[in-house]
Amino acid sequence: MSESLESLVPLGWDPAWANTLATTVHGAEPGRVLQHHGVALVLSLADRTETVMLTLRLEPQPTVGDWIALKNGEAVAVLPRRSLLRRRNAHGEGEQQLAANIDKVLLVCGLDRPVKDGRIQRGTAISRDAGAEPVVVLTKASRETDVEVDPQRAADEVRAAHPGIDVIVTSVKEGIGIDELRSIIGNDTVTLLGESGAGKSSIVNALIGDDVVTIGDVRESDSKGRHTTTTRELHLLPGGGVLIDTPGIRAVGLVADNDGVAETFADVDDVASTCRFADCQHEGQPGCAVAKALADGTLNTQRVEAWRRLEAETDATEPVTPRSSAPPRRSRRPDER
Repeated sequence: MSESLESLVPLGWDPAWANTLATTVHGAEPGRVLQHHGVALVLSLADRTETVMLTLRLEPQPTVGDWIALKNGEAVAVLPRRSLLRRRNAHGEGEQQLAANIDKVLLVCGLDRPVKDGRIQRGTAISRDAGAEPVVVLTKASRETDVEVDPQRAADEVRAAHPGIDVIVTSVKEGIGIDELRSIIGNDTVTLLGESGAGKSSIVNALIGDDVVTIGDVRESDSKGRHTTTTRELHLLPGGGVLIDTPGIRAVGLVADNDGVAETFADVDDVASTCRFADCQHEGQPGCAVAKALADGTLNTQRVEAWRRLEAETDATEPVTPRSSAPPRRSRRPDER
């Protein structure tokens, strides 16, 4: 890797990315997308931060976290992604790219309300479909609320329901769990998902070490907060790692081709694959392996029902291509000069 690009290592640049750049566009300069505003990209380059106006139609469309190839000051290509976090729009019309080239997704759940396993299951499916590792972050461990949630018991229950997934109990107010969270992040790129008022902004500020995100008031009636983050942005974390902050997402719809559901419910999916008929609906059809496993206790009823719901949601969604916010531009090959 060129010494001139060493300054990009904290942002996630490595020899594999260098090889990808060399084989994608000869003689180009790499930059990572910090912010994306329509036809403008804010890029972190080896020796500077620069705003680049898009003059070519890039496919795929750039998003925060992408690595961009620049040639003569022009963005000419998006380097092939290692992962992409996406969601179905709240009204089911199209998909939205949330963050690219992420390693972990922090699933933030507030302990000032009951921890909903269905929300964690959904977040896990979305994370794994993206190609990222889910990490559950339980916040507000020290907050006094009317809901009696024991932090350690809640963490143990999540671990039991989702074996193999890291679960961290935190309290930003008391500094509990923040160092452990930093350790798990390491030098990876992470982003956050969680319902409004769960404490995402507080976690972001604690990790960055500054109040970069304004924290809105949380209504006592339903523990909902105002959506105070409005722009997706990439931050370099002190001590290592990268965080992509995303706007508050009240509803997350699964995309049609979400393979993460099968991975999240691998036990159920493995049993379902042994049904006598490939089109088995698992509703009493002859030779249904799922029904048999439910009857003998091999599978948990609640887990199967959760699997049914998410499978039905993905089946009901038509794959779509996100709309571009940029005006039509002429296409050109990356190496055309």
